[in-house]
Amino acid sequence: MSKLFGSDLHVVNVGIASFAEAITRAGAGVIQLEWAPPAAADAVAKLTKHPAVEAANQKAFDAYAAAQPVLEGIGVARDHIPGMTDRMLLHAGPPIDWPRMCGPMQGAIAGAILLEGWTDDLGAAHRLAASGAIRFAPCHDHAAVGPMAGIISPSMPVFILRNAAGTNRAYSNLNEGLGKVLRYGANSPEVLARLRWMRDTLAPTLAAGLKALGPVELKPIIAQALNMGDELHNRHGAASGQLLKKLAPALARSGAPLADVAAATEFIAGNDHFFLNLAMPACKAMLDAAHGVAGASMVTAMCRNGVEFGIRVSGTGSAWFTAPAPLVDGLYFPGYSKADAAGDLGDSAITETAGLGGFAMAAALAIVKFVGGTPEDALANTLAMRAITLGRNPAFTLPALNFGGTPAGIDVRKVVDTGILPVINTGIAHREAGVGQIGAGVTWAPMACFQQAVVALARGLPPVGGSTPKNVR
Repeated sequence: MSKLFGSDLHVVNVGIASFAEAITRAGAGVIQLEWAPPAAADAVAKLTKHPAVEAANQKAFDAYAAAQPVLEGIGVARDHIPGMTDRMLLHAGPPIDWPRMCGPMQGAIAGAILLEGWTDDLGAAHRLAASGAIRFAPCHDHAAVGPMAGIISPSMPVFILRNAAGTNRAYSNLNEGLGKVLRYGANSPEVLARLRWMRDTLAPTLAAGLKALGPVELKPIIAQALNMGDELHNRHGAASGQLLKKLAPALARSGAPLADVAAATEFIAGNDHFFLNLAMPACKAMLDAAHGVAGASMVTAMCRNGVEFGIRVSGTGSAWFTAPAPLVDGLYFPGYSKADAAGDLGDSAITETAGLGGFAMAAALAIVKFVGGTPEDALANTLAMRAITLGRNPAFTLPALNFGGTPAGIDVRKVVDTGILPVINTGIAHREAGVGQIGAGVTWAPMACFQQAVVALARGLPPVGGSTPKNVR
């Protein structure tokens, strides 16, 4: 110690240069290291306890919680989805062009081109997709959502949902079931035949049943399904059963051909994932009600296209914040491994964004048999999400947590500040088109999306005590 005090003092100063100047004046040697806090950390500091942000988040969260998604009917995509045109295909995730799309998405697009009759040859479908003659756009840019590849083509039937507590609507295609399906990139004659039957028979039959039944409130179905063991991303058995229970009598008195009613009923009864394509637009309708609030740091969309993961934030308008899509850790079907997997894919993370799916795993402890882990992991995932959310959804209660509401309202500030990432439980697609689902597991949203978002949000806000923030669009 005495040697230390007797030696020359050498100092490394990190950051503020004025400290180094004071040390130099005192006669000591100093090395100045230029360093500044990461932009995201600085942005979080600016946004934390900012009165405008706090008020905006309360407004956004209240709009989300008050939203009442109602299934009104089924229609043709081109006739109902805002901005849908005849030579447009909607896809899952943030924007992406044809050359960068993953295998399952390219396969699904080729199948949709064949379905639309724009060509009758698979090779020609790929060439047409690459030609620039077809416009590709995210489902989210058109008030819609779709699972996995998420492809919606102009002639496809779509569910039409309305927020009864507001003015916004949301749309989704119909769930095809499991096996070889378009959403995993399959485009064989069998797949196309099923899609044509869904368009020409299933959709008109269900439309007739819904006309006889009247509008269907979806939040009560979701709430009851949570109490019956669904989490509304990978488990929909209870929710699909409840929907069929409401729909079957209406179908019987709808006047639709009896054979079509029987076929529609059998199709829904044999597809436990049928309600997924209603849970997703229901969540979309709730979150779109919260979108566009100036200054709000609440996430209103999380989605993936197999290449990139993207989020949207209420206070940053239509901007996308993206990072590479992660690979999913989970349980793989026999013969497959992580090396066979596409990157995380689909709009279905809208369920987590709304407080369901991975955020509600405590409601569905048995889900771990499908996605991996233990019941304790499922509980822990739900509890961890409380640290990065704005509140609890009182409509969506979890028996395993004393009927507390699901954590909801992801706050980009809290994600960056805590380092806790939103959890997502999801299916895993093979990287090649048409192979289909090869497993299921749990993944986490990439931090870079949230870091970009807080920087963008902070850039549009005045200092505390300044004028009212302007929404960044």
